[in-house]
Amino acid sequence: MTGAEALEAFLGRLAARDSSENTRRAYSTAIGQYLEFLDERHVDWRDPGRATVRAYLAELTDRGLARRSISSRLAALRSFYRFARREGLVAADPWSAALTPRLPRRLPQVLGVPDVDRLLDETNKEETSQRELVLRDVAIVETAYAAGLRISEIAGAQLADLDLPRGELRVMGKGRKERVTLLGAPARGALARYLSIGRPALRAKAANSPDDGTLFLNSRGTPLGVRGVRYRLDRLMRAAGLPSGSSPHTLRHSFASHLLEGGADLRVVQELLGHASLGTTQIYTHVSPARLRSAYRQAHPRSSGSAGSTTP
Repeated sequence: MTGAEALEAFLGRLAARDSSENTRRAYSTAIGQYLEFLDERHVDWRDPGRATVRAYLAELTDRGLARRSISSRLAALRSFYRFARREGLVAADPWSAALTPRLPRRLPQVLGVPDVDRLLDETNKEETSQRELVLRDVAIVETAYAAGLRISEIAGAQLADLDLPRGELRVMGKGRKERVTLLGAPARGALARYLSIGRPALRAKAANSPDDGTLFLNSRGTPLGVRGVRYRLDRLMRAAGLPSGSSPHTLRHSFASHLLEGGADLRVVQELLGHASLGTTQIYTHVSPARLRSAYRQAHPRSSGSAGSTTP
C-alpha cells in the first residue's frame, strides 16, 4: 500500500470514530506534507530510518514553525503510524523515539465574575429587531457558563437531553463520551424563556422543514452550527469589552476556575468538564490564587501576623 492510500485509510478511520472535520483536515495536511517530503527523497514511508526522521525534524525547524505546531505535527505522525502498525502495514513506528519539543505551560485565560455579568448585560441589550435571537443568545451564554460547555457541545445540544426541572443537560463530549452537566437557576430561567418564546418564533421561520430537536436554532429556524455559536459569542464578547484574547472557550475556563475558587473538589470539576485525566483539570488550580491564599491562611500555623515577628 502506498503512503497516500494509507493516509486515506487512516482518515477514513478517523471519520468512523467521529473525529471533527478540523482534526481530520489538520492530520491530512501534516501527514500529507510528510509523505511528500519522503517521496521527494525516494524514501519508503514504511521504513524511513532514523536519519530521515532527523532530517524531517530539522526541516520543520528550518521552516520557522513554532514548537506547538511541530508538536502537533509529530502527534499526527505518531497517530498515523500507530494505525499503520495495527493494520499490519508497518513493522514499527519510526517516530516513537523522536523527542517532542517541550512546550511552555500556558495558563488558560479566565474571566472575572464581573466580566461574565458584563457579557450577559451586553447580550440582553443587543440591538436587534428579533427578540427571539436575544433570548437565544442569553440562553447560550448562561448555559455555556453554567455547565462549562465546549462550542461543539452547545451546537449539538438536543431538546430531548434537557431536563429543566432537574437542571440537567446531557451532552456528547470529545470521543463520543456522554456526560450530564448541571444548570443553575439563571441558566434554567434563560432556557425556559427561550423555549417558550424564542425557539417557537425561530421554528416558525422553517415551518416547511422537519424539527430535528436541536436545542439552539439560527435566524432561519434551522440548527445553529459550531461556526454560528462561535460567531455569536465572539461578537458579544467584543461588544462587552472583555479582556483581549477572550474567546468562547474562555467561558469554559472561567466555569472551572470559579468552581475551584468557590471550594469545589477537583474531581468534581473533572467530572463536570468531562476530562478523562485529572491532570488536565489540575491546570485550573494554577489560576485560582484566591483559593490558594484562603487555604494557606486556614491551614498554615504561621500564616497570620507579620513575617519574622516573635512573641516575647
